[in-house]
Amino acid sequence: MKKMILPFTLQQLRILKAVASEKSFTKAAEILYVSQPSLSKQIKVLENRLGIILLNRENNTLSLTEGGKVFLQYSERILALCEESCRALNDVKNGDRGNLIVGASQTIGTYLMPRVLALFAQNYPQININVQVDSTRVIAKKVVNREIDIAVVGGDVPEELKKKLETENFVEDELILIVPKSHPFALKTEKKINKDDLYHLNFITLNSTSTIRKFIDNILIQNDIETKQFNVIMQLNSIEAIKTAVSLGLGAAFVSSSAIEKEIELKTVEILTIENIKITRTLSIISNNECYRTKALEFFYNELWMLKRISN
Repeated sequence: MKKMILPFTLQQLRILKAVASEKSFTKAAEILYVSQPSLSKQIKVLENRLGIILLNRENNTLSLTEGGKVFLQYSERILALCEESCRALNDVKNGDRGNLIVGASQTIGTYLMPRVLALFAQNYPQININVQVDSTRVIAKKVVNREIDIAVVGGDVPEELKKKLETENFVEDELILIVPKSHPFALKTEKKINKDDLYHLNFITLNSTSTIRKFIDNILIQNDIETKQFNVIMQLNSIEAIKTAVSLGLGAAFVSSSAIEKEIELKTVEILTIENIKITRTLSIISNNECYRTKALEFFYNELWMLKRISN
């Protein structure tokens, strides 16, 4: 049988991935520590060997052609498999040592994951962890593409990705209503309000495209609450900004219970309960069951479930 010679090298795949990400030969060359002429030459060689143009070069901008987009998908998978094989061999060679790439959706990555990582680092100081925080969609896609080993997410995983992932329910995260300490509702003995009281609050929210905001709105609508009638006075792009605004007396907001532990301890905000309504979402652990499960991944996975048992 005639031996097949591959028309590309791993370095050329790395170069294409960097150029696609940075949309610049100069920035890609800096990231990979190669000269720009050398990088440009490698892209040209790759295109010639494949017999197809991978990059559009128009008006000093770079973008992938349709062929480039297809080839990049396979390039990322090839590079991820190479890294995975190295981790598998390191497992055999080094025993309990290793590297782990952990993902988290935004609220989890900011407030919950640091506590998980602190406990894990105490028990497994020999394991190096790289944490990536992004939207649930982006994190899930990276798990599918083998760029992330395991992740904890709070949003809904897109259906087209869900069938490629192993998804397990982790813990329930309550989304609670907070108001300034000086608000009349906060001064009542019983910190409970009814549905109609919500229409008299000035709300500070995340923007309308936020997954968390859509989730809260859906739960309230299911309970016959017209969220479109809420008086939204401000939209901010981070939970931290929202908490600060509430503590300064600007309005009320729904936030994750894991995000306000410090504020509750410092008594800068007050929690209100809504009569007969509790808003919770299920946090999920996602992984790629086609990937080799390193010892580092098994340790982290077990640590997550240990933390759940302790918290329960």
